[in-house]
Amino acid sequence: MHRPASKRRVVTTRRGEDAMQKRRLGSNGLEVSAIGLGCMGMSYAYGTAEERDETESIATIHRAIELGVTFFDTAEAYGPYTNEELLARALKDRRDRVVIATKFGFRFDEKGGLAGTDSRPEHIRDVAEASLRRLQTDHIDLLYQHRVDRRVPIEDVVGTMAALVREGKVRYLGLSEAGEQTILRAHAVHPIAALQSEYSLWERNLEPRIIPLLRELGIGLVPFAPLGRGFLTGSVKRAEEYPEGDYRRGDPRYQGENFEANMRAASAVRELAARKGVSAGQIALAWLLHKGPDIVPIPGTKRRRHLEDNVGAAAVSLSGEEMDALDAALGPEKVSGPRYGEKQMAQVDR
Repeated sequence: MHRPASKRRVVTTRRGEDAMQKRRLGSNGLEVSAIGLGCMGMSYAYGTAEERDETESIATIHRAIELGVTFFDTAEAYGPYTNEELLARALKDRRDRVVIATKFGFRFDEKGGLAGTDSRPEHIRDVAEASLRRLQTDHIDLLYQHRVDRRVPIEDVVGTMAALVREGKVRYLGLSEAGEQTILRAHAVHPIAALQSEYSLWERNLEPRIIPLLRELGIGLVPFAPLGRGFLTGSVKRAEEYPEGDYRRGDPRYQGENFEANMRAASAVRELAARKGVSAGQIALAWLLHKGPDIVPIPGTKRRRHLEDNVGAAAVSLSGEEMDALDAALGPEKVSGPRYGEKQMAQVDR
């Protein structure tokens, strides 16, 4: 049960396994903390290399474990490769206390940039073995296909992933940004524990069809970008104010008139947060947690102070009326601009 919010910002500070609720992903029961930690930004996509501090990133991972976070999300594409290696260094003497999720499914050019999808069975095996080495572990708890590869039948993809489960190298299987038919076909080959896709107050595309299907099949949902890429916290700037190489420079929702419209829409979150004495990010995460016990958001951060704020969302209670008001304030028609550019949208299986 969620505790009522106090008149100041709620931050969970208790230590130990009771510091945060646990949730189960999938009907087979992969148990994880109610809020996970997305590690991508520690190595990739947001900010510049000069802004990243490995010492602080590792301290953030350690603090997450102290606060009861057990679910850590990475991928070979983050870096590429370097994020898995960083996570391994952070978890060197803590591996048995956590659940590690990683992903395969891309190929890279000579500069390390994404150069398309690749889920050929032989490539899946190569990536899984490489991820095991980089993560310094003998098993991956949750292995996702990062993006659907339309050139490879999903039955072949999941068949190869299932073989890794039988060999003890992987425990559970997941998909990312997969559509209905792909989910159905994949789940028929081997149980899928989780779908990782963008979902938040800010991005509701899963609600009409995907979430009902997940619940019908007993598949958990792991929302990435649960803070609306920063819009829901009120901490964003216009696209042109971010440095070269930062993902947000090319995000359509940060650009021009979209930016102004989206800041206005997100103001409802900030206003409710002020009334409840919590942070806007905690409201956004609490909204997700209230959407169902099969939802486990993975807000990303590379700093302890943001982590502690995110974890505090587990203690924020929202009434039915507050949930309805948020739903209405940030309905799909209120958000301006596509969530990805054309090239990235082409990789989403919808």
